[in-house]
Amino acid sequence: MNNLIRTVDLHKSYYDGAKELPVLKGIDIEIQKGEILAIIGASGVGKSTLLHLIGGLDRPTQGKVYYENQDIFDFNDRELDRFRNLGVGFVFQFHHLLPEFTAIENVALGALIAGRNAHDARADAGELLDYVGLSERLEHHPSELSGGERQRIAIARALINQPKVVLADEPTGNLDRKTSAAVLDLLWNLNDRFDQTFIIVTHNQALAQRADRLIHLVDGRVSNQVQVIDL
Repeated sequence: MNNLIRTVDLHKSYYDGAKELPVLKGIDIEIQKGEILAIIGASGVGKSTLLHLIGGLDRPTQGKVYYENQDIFDFNDRELDRFRNLGVGFVFQFHHLLPEFTAIENVALGALIAGRNAHDARADAGELLDYVGLSERLEHHPSELSGGERQRIAIARALINQPKVVLADEPTGNLDRKTSAAVLDLLWNLNDRFDQTFIIVTHNQALAQRADRLIHLVDGRVSNQVQVIDL
């Protein structure tokens, strides 16, 4: 496998007035192309913060994030926006779909923002929704869909621009066990089909045990480096 992402001495602090609140305290990890990496740890240890830094949603206090040897924080704001739109897909615990848009409109939106024409964006969105099992729900609004269906739409939306990596923050955290299992199967099928890299923050033990590798964060640091799961 090829190295896709590398973080170097990554720190992130927040401030309450003059008081520094360190969250990440020096994270050095490498993530390979095509792997599924799970990040686990207790609440408040910095899992979501790490994911946001890797995805360029926030800037580190110190350190670097490299994608294929390019430090993304060397980008200006416009370049970083484009990187987030084209290079990374995001899936969150709460799907964050736009309620006034239909399923196909929610998925197509990222392609439209990237500058693709409406016909092609809609066609690709329809194909993705068909792949995730929602071909009969294209014109439904989020309020008309189940939690699992909404999360499948969010996954399709994350894939619309064929990103090299998908970052998922507790993607099954708001779902029941049966629906959660179906979403996990979908993520692994997508990894097999498209060879996309998945980095998943989770408390779901079933998900963590299925991942190719597991990182355990403790007090803002990687504990025992990277654990390899023997599947």
